[in-house]
Amino acid sequence: MAMGENTPGDICKHYDDEINLFYAGDASNAYRFLGCHFFHEAEAFLFCVWAPNARSVHIVGDFNDWNPEAIPMEQYRGIWTALVPGLKEGNHYKYYIHGADGKHYYKADPFASYCEMPPGTASVIRSVGEYKWNDRNYIKSRSDGDPQKSPVSIYELHIGSWRLHAGDPYPNFRDVADPLAVYVKEMGFTHVELMPINEYPYDGSWGYQVTGFFAVSARFGTPQDFMYFVDRLHESGIGVIVDWVPAHFPKDAHGLYRFDGSWLYEHADKSRREHPQWGTHIFNYERPEVVSFLISSAVMLFDVYHIDGIRVDAVSSMLYLDYGRDDVYIRNKDGGNIDYAAATFLRKLNSKILEIYPGCITVAEESTAFPLVTKPPYDGGLGFIFKWNMGYMHDTIDYMSLDPYFRGGNHDKMTFSMYYAFSENFILAYSHDEVVHGKASMIEKMYGTYEEKFAALKTLYAYMYAHPGKKLMFMGDEFAQFIEWDYKKQLDWFLLDYESHRGIKNFVSALNTEYKKRPAFFGTDDSWDGFKWLNVEDRRNSVFAFLRTSGDSSIVCIFNFTPVLREGYYVALPEAGCLSLILNSDAETYGIPIRKEANPVGMVKKTAKSKQVFVNGFSHGVKLTLPPLSAQYYTFRKL
Repeated sequence: MAMGENTPGDICKHYDDEINLFYAGDASNAYRFLGCHFFHEAEAFLFCVWAPNARSVHIVGDFNDWNPEAIPMEQYRGIWTALVPGLKEGNHYKYYIHGADGKHYYKADPFASYCEMPPGTASVIRSVGEYKWNDRNYIKSRSDGDPQKSPVSIYELHIGSWRLHAGDPYPNFRDVADPLAVYVKEMGFTHVELMPINEYPYDGSWGYQVTGFFAVSARFGTPQDFMYFVDRLHESGIGVIVDWVPAHFPKDAHGLYRFDGSWLYEHADKSRREHPQWGTHIFNYERPEVVSFLISSAVMLFDVYHIDGIRVDAVSSMLYLDYGRDDVYIRNKDGGNIDYAAATFLRKLNSKILEIYPGCITVAEESTAFPLVTKPPYDGGLGFIFKWNMGYMHDTIDYMSLDPYFRGGNHDKMTFSMYYAFSENFILAYSHDEVVHGKASMIEKMYGTYEEKFAALKTLYAYMYAHPGKKLMFMGDEFAQFIEWDYKKQLDWFLLDYESHRGIKNFVSALNTEYKKRPAFFGTDDSWDGFKWLNVEDRRNSVFAFLRTSGDSSIVCIFNFTPVLREGYYVALPEAGCLSLILNSDAETYGIPIRKEANPVGMVKKTAKSKQVFVNGFSHGVKLTLPPLSAQYYTFRKL
């Protein structure tokens, strides 16, 4: 392209179509022209920043001694731009903005692909190219698949505290990629989910207060390091989901806060701008440019980094105008409390991602009964593929924390989830939120003696894997870490020197194996066609049994949630059939059974035939022995 005299119009008219989309709220690749990019026609770096209300904007950096007057920018349609020759990758820069309010601001580039290592706050010139991908076969397989009809078992982790090298405050993506790929594949998970990896200023936010929506955090390496991470996981057949935070942003001076001296990214109305619980600002979803900014941020993760899914954080806070506000009355035009603009944004986000990247996953962390979260926009839904089932998580954890004596009176905590199990496409999540802030680790939540805690946790995990819905487990849960998660240090891997911890790790691996190879567990997750209660009202014994089916695959799943041996216990069957044991949580390979002397090996039947006997309204049943705090899976074959 001929550059003419390099005026803002000459430079930006090349991007007029993209600018039009940006202002209409329809841009999904705004990062390709906004930010800093090498402009080959001029042999210079082109800087573009949206700051429509600024009085002036200058570029400052380590290349001009941070002189606020050295490099002025010119405005074209609300976008300030400048060509700067002589720079190189690795240079640090900011925008020096004379704001609409008359104040001056040093701002990081909202579209920067890389940032200075915190606590530094400058943007860094960095290309996101120059990486040779090796995941073509994985991407092809992903595009041909349907995650709703496939096994999805997610290992959630915080990249900064999974494993650390001695003396390093943060691990590099490359250092984590290889051992993580081996470990996750060995454990049988289908995906990893990373807590946020976009740049953030405060370690203690765990990444949930983002300032760099287009940058991977410098704590963990470069863009190319993260590309290697994703590529390596893909080579092992593991998908990568990333937590993404479009609900709010912190008020750090270098960030989006009052970016051009006006309320640009946030609401002008203070009652809608401030998030009272988190001390952050809320995005203005009514502004088309903000919609383009956020959708482009999400799309970049798929486009540039080849990720396979996003989990959208804090969706409830986006959807409700009065979320977290006890003393402010905010209503929409119809008198309700739903933020129509936020709902429209989420529909557009999901439609765009799933149109461009078939087979990928979008997940809503939504904690209320907001309707149709995982239904298509054309049916009035928000368009997510999955939603976290927060109710299931809280009910089952509450149940397992009770003395078994009282579980009979709380029997419905284990059954209530089936009343709404098919209202959405759910992920059953035991997430990081449940093992911090004094809530105790998963193993510590279990009631009982040391041995009973391990047995109970295995039984709970078996219940989750058999229950309709996809699965998610936070790092450390798979080997029963005793202390709560601490983002400042790595997991207690030394626990695997102990038989009980190795046993539960082996059990989780076995659960993943059975889950992935048995269509009964995942093939019909969305209707009663795939689930039938067998024993559901036995409050006195706290025993549950149900049948999972899909096609020719049928599994009977049985759970004893008390530390009492149940001998001669009848499990109902829908018709005459034969059972074959495929998984027993009480087996010694999964740790020492409780009360081993009164619970001899071999009491769990490997095979059993039904009898014509009336059980729970069914005409057939099978007589079994159920060890204390245990779970068994049996294949079911009709006779």
